[in-house]
Amino acid sequence: MKRVFVNEEWCLGCHLCEYNCAYANSGLSDMVKALKGKDIFPRIHIEESEGITYAVSCRHCKDPLCVKSCIAGAISIEDGTVKIDKTKCVGCLTCVLVCPYGAVAAGPEGAAQKCELCLANSCGSPACVKGCPNNAIVYEER
Repeated sequence: MKRVFVNEEWCLGCHLCEYNCAYANSGLSDMVKALKGKDIFPRIHIEESEGITYAVSCRHCKDPLCVKSCIAGAISIEDGTVKIDKTKCVGCLTCVLVCPYGAVAAGPEGAAQKCELCLANSCGSPACVKGCPNNAIVYEER
């Protein structure tokens, strides 16, 4: 199955992946209306450590701790993709604490959110990949 991979040596730290992710998952057809003057809640985020920048995204683990720890049963695996059902999430955010990669975060309504490879929206492939100007983020099978 295809996954999102990051080549740290190519990451510019520009945060465009975050903006494209937030826009793709906003449900709006205009980027300015979706993002301008609003707090954004991307499902991918940029980290920096000792001068190296890199994007952190869900790795869709084969045996994910987030699924095991979810007390509400809101996190499941569908066709190899780890997904969160926001209608079931109780907002305890235990999944945030157990994710070894820091890929799960609180969303705008308090429910947990993470990268779901843009499968639920009309992007066709992850918006972060399409929006990366330096091709540091790729969507491929390894």
